[in-house]
Amino acid sequence: MLIDFSTMEWKDNPHFKDGEGSLINKMFVSDETKIMLGKLEPGSSIGMHTHEGDFEVVYILEGSGTMLSPDGDTKAVPGTAQYCPEGHGHSLVNDGAEDLIFFAVIPKK
Repeated sequence: MLIDFSTMEWKDNPHFKDGEGSLINKMFVSDETKIMLGKLEPGSSIGMHTHEGDFEVVYILEGSGTMLSPDGDTKAVPGTAQYCPEGHGHSLVNDGAEDLIFFAVIPKK
């Protein structure tokens, strides 16, 4: 199956998961998974949240920021990924000067 993000509209999600600013995204959703192209503008964040019944992998494409988790904070730069297993929490913050662009997959268990 081909998912063509270029044909999808960007959706604005203010204060996503109680974060700052907005998560702007394009998302494919099925019964089995969510696949997202996301963007956080400078100063925006996805609030800390816990995955129940699913897990998430976030891969950074452009920009920089900080990945937060109970295990500690790590720098989010292109080529890095964060794996958040079921039952764990995480957050993503754009503390850089440019848009933070990422790809995320959230399969249901």
